Amino acid sequence: MKAVVVDGYTLNPGDLYWNDISAVNDLTVYDRTSADKIVERIGDAEIVLTNKTPITKETMEQCPNIQFITVLATGYDVIDIKTAKEKGIVVSNVPSYGTECVSQFAIALLLEVCNRIGHHDAEVKKGKWTNCKDWCFWDYPLIELSHKTMGIIGYGRIGQNTGKIARALGMNVLAYDKDENPDLKDVKYVSLNTLCKESDVIVLHCSLNAENKEIINKSTLGKMKSNAILINNARGGLVNEQDLADALNSKKIQAAAVDVVSTEPIHDDNPLLQAKNCIITPHMSWGAKEARQRIMSITNENIQKFIEGNPQNRVA
Repeated sequence: MKAVVVDGYTLNPGDLYWNDISAVNDLTVYDRTSADKIVERIGDAEIVLTNKTPITKETMEQCPNIQFITVLATGYDVIDIKTAKEKGIVVSNVPSYGTECVSQFAIALLLEVCNRIGHHDAEVKKGKWTNCKDWCFWDYPLIELSHKTMGIIGYGRIGQNTGKIARALGMNVLAYDKDENPDLKDVKYVSLNTLCKESDVIVLHCSLNAENKEIINKSTLGKMKSNAILINNARGGLVNEQDLADALNSKKIQAAAVDVVSTEPIHDDNPLLQAKNCIITPHMSWGAKEARQRIMSITNENIQKFIEGNPQNRVA
């Protein structure tokens, strides 16, 4: 079968091997594909591999040979699932590849807020310590996490792993999830209102849907503690960015660290770029080589299982 990767660069900027996708012999890889080239590049391919390039109803109609779309990620909001189902196109994703690296990155964002290691490293190399009157200095309040409370919105695999790390740091953990798991005994499920009021740190680990779009907004921010820290390396659309910027600038909450924004790459008028005490990284939580290799391996399995007539990791 003929397969096309429409946007392979972020998954494999050169440190992995596309021949690991061994389930097909005819594989064409494009680093990036602009909207006006999608149909042309898919052409008569039966299998499409995409990361963030949208596969719309119009694309499916103009590329009638498509039988299988496999997403090089967990989130599949770039696919028109309704149209795919109507046309009998199977869609799979790669679940669970980034549990460890995404939760590690969430904690890294939190620790950067608490200790500002990058900032102080830069200041030392500028000569500030050399010229300091004292034997030490710090430019930001240093925050100890032990005995503080982390509230996690979305307590699936990644949320649970972040909770485990938080407990290792001595934190208490609360969780808000519309699908509570009664088998989990090491976490206390609470309402969103309670989580916002009682948490010192709030971490977003949920997928984006119509129900939770901008779940962090003026109302929920207004319920948070003045020392609250918000961490988002899930989806940018979970946050009303203007409301968050206003809360930071007015010191209604203490700080935020985000790895995702509503439109990516970030626009130069995004209010978070000018917000006080806001750390922004460029959607890199998922990018550890080990995690990207898992995507490559599971994608190959997805294709093989589809060809065998037994699709795996199929999304509804």
